[in-house]
Amino acid sequence: MSNMRVQSLHVHPVKSLTGVDLQEAAVEPWGLAADRRWAVLGADSKVITQREQPRLALATARPLGGGAVALAGPGLGGLTVEVPAAGEVVPFLIFGKKVEGRLADPAAHAWFSAYLGVPARLVHLDEPEHRRPVDPEFALPGETVSLADGYPLLVATLASLDALNALVAQGDRAAEGPLPMNRFRPNVVVAGATPWAEDGWRRLAIGGVEFRVARSCGRCVVTTTDQETAERGKEPLRSLARHRRQGGQLIFGQLLVPVTLGTIRTGDEVRVLA
Repeated sequence: MSNMRVQSLHVHPVKSLTGVDLQEAAVEPWGLAADRRWAVLGADSKVITQREQPRLALATARPLGGGAVALAGPGLGGLTVEVPAAGEVVPFLIFGKKVEGRLADPAAHAWFSAYLGVPARLVHLDEPEHRRPVDPEFALPGETVSLADGYPLLVATLASLDALNALVAQGDRAAEGPLPMNRFRPNVVVAGATPWAEDGWRRLAIGGVEFRVARSCGRCVVTTTDQETAERGKEPLRSLARHRRQGGQLIFGQLLVPVTLGTIRTGDEVRVLA
């Protein structure tokens, strides 16, 4: 029996908004149910993330039944947004790739425009024909993802976070640590592993659901954004650059693709199958 367990589960219903903690989550082929099914678009029809607008970290989209979300943000009243079953289908760009999705009700566009202070629209992507292929360099035929950066799920371990924070404490930006796990925006947080053990994982079972490990997760400027204040620093990228560089990327966590489907829960056993 493995000593590893699921410590916590998280979804981000609107891409780049704050995470929502769950006790259980259904695993779908393209990610956890309700995770990153919505995105905010700028006037240029490109997805807006915390890379461009760190203030997105302070807004919340709580999942409701049927895919709807309840928006909340500092300085604004709440707004419930339903899935746009008959909304206009529009093209948009995510990391330079063209995708199509349905526009939300205009009230959602007005909400995000007021919140960010720039023209913005909210789009929903959850129809099978609109889902994106996983990066073909690391994908198996037919694998898809919703609006996550590139893969259906991200797993991280508490032991590796502790090890990274020890590295931060030794560096010249020690005052920025220790960093919380929400800097890395994982779906699954695992307790009971040894530091960096996930680098060697190739196949996992979480509860009764199996996953393959596609690759390590390269990290970006979003990890330097305090998810409570939206202020930016230098860590963890400075420490990752010194100690966790792989193939030109700074890595923390592993990217997963479901092999089987089901429900995973906090407390579930995590087993390394390969």
